[in-house]
Amino acid sequence: MGEPDPSPSTSQTLISKLDIGDPLYLHPSDSSALTIVSIKLKGTENYSIWSSAMKLALEAKNKYGFITGKCERSTEDHVLASQWDRCNSVVLTWLLNSVSEELFLGQVFSSTASEVWEDLRETYDKVDGSVVYDLFKKINCISQNGSSVADYYYRLTTMWKQFDAMLKLPTCSCKAAKDYNDFSMLIKLMQFLMGLDDIYQPVRTNLLTREVFPSVKVAFAVVSREESHRLSSNGSKGQAQNVAFVSKPSQNVTLLKDVLKS
Repeated sequence: MGEPDPSPSTSQTLISKLDIGDPLYLHPSDSSALTIVSIKLKGTENYSIWSSAMKLALEAKNKYGFITGKCERSTEDHVLASQWDRCNSVVLTWLLNSVSEELFLGQVFSSTASEVWEDLRETYDKVDGSVVYDLFKKINCISQNGSSVADYYYRLTTMWKQFDAMLKLPTCSCKAAKDYNDFSMLIKLMQFLMGLDDIYQPVRTNLLTREVFPSVKVAFAVVSREESHRLSSNGSKGQAQNVAFVSKPSQNVTLLKDVLKS
C-alpha cells in the first residue's frame, strides 16, 4: 500500500526549503505575466537574436534546464513533481510572452516549455542565402553620416554580432578557424573605414598604408582620438572668436574716450 500524498501544509514546507540555486525554486517576482526579454520573435529574420536573449534571461533565472530537458520532472516525489509543473508553466508563459501574436496562436496549446523551444528552433533556426544577403547588404550600407564615431561603431558592431551568430563562425583553435576569423576581422575593418565621413580620409589612408592592418578596435580608437582632437580644436577656435568679438566693444569705447578728450 503506497504512502498517502503529503498534506498542503507539508507540501508548502517542503517547497519553502528549496535552495535559491535549485531550478525548481521560484522567486516571488517570477510571475507568469513577466516578459523576460524585450524583443519579440517574429520568425527566421530575428530568431538568432531572440534565442540568444532568451537563453541569457533563462540562465539568469536558473530555468534554462526547462527548455533543454536537463531539468526533468520527478517520478518519485509528488511535491517536487507538482513544483516542476508549476515552474514549467511559468517558463512556458515566458516563452509565449516573447513571441509575436501569430506565433503565440500556434504554440498556446503546448504543454511543455521544451516542446515549444524545440518547435521554434526547428522552424525558425534556418539561414538561407537571402537572409544572409539582406543582412550583409544592410551592414555595407551603414555610414557615419555626421553621427559620432562611437555611435557609428556601435551600430556596426550590433549588426556584426548578429551576422556572426547567423553564420556560426568557428570557435576552435585550429589554423583554418584562425585564418577564417582573421579574414572576418579584415572585412569588418574595411566596412568600418568605408563608412567613415570624408573628413577622416587622412586617418583612413594612414591605417590602410600600414604594413600590418590594425584590428577594427584599434582603428576605432585611432579615429576616436582624431574626432576628439577635431572637437577640441573647433572649441578652441570658437573661444578665440568669442574673445575677439568681446574685445571689439571695449576697443570702441577706448577710441570714443580718446575722441571726446580731443
